[in-house]
Amino acid sequence: MAQEAITIRRAEPKDMPRINELLMQVELVHHRARPDLFRHGGRKYTDEQLSAILADDSRPILVAADADDRLMGYAFCIFQQHPDDNILTDIKTLYLDDLCVDEALRGRHIGGALYQAVLNYARANDCYNVTLNVWAGNDRAQQFYESRGMHPQKIGMETILKCPLSSRQ
Repeated sequence: MAQEAITIRRAEPKDMPRINELLMQVELVHHRARPDLFRHGGRKYTDEQLSAILADDSRPILVAADADDRLMGYAFCIFQQHPDDNILTDIKTLYLDDLCVDEALRGRHIGGALYQAVLNYARANDCYNVTLNVWAGNDRAQQFYESRGMHPQKIGMETILKCPLSSRQ
């Protein structure tokens, strides 16, 4: 079977409807794993917020598109630095805020192509590292990143002090 043609490019305003569809898939994964934290059916960004991100060079969105320019996935990124910080060095990091491949298209190496494009973008922009967070319970994402050589940098922990909202009814 021949490798599917994938074009990786910066997202454009015309991509907003499809990006919103994919964002809803991510929201559902998070809601299923942690309904105490993530509301079902909520939008991560309003159209105004997403438009602003698309125009912001410090928050690039890379997209994977097929031969017909239909988006198959995206990678939201954020450049981070800590100049003049008391304890942190002033390295340039590309934070991978969100990577999604359409659930119907998974297994076609689209996520790997997007992730590699993120690494290449970081290198081209003189970044020291690429970082990201994976929510506990999203085992597939954790396995995906670990299979590409990522390892934990820090671990977030919690103690839940109140009963979940759903059990109060």
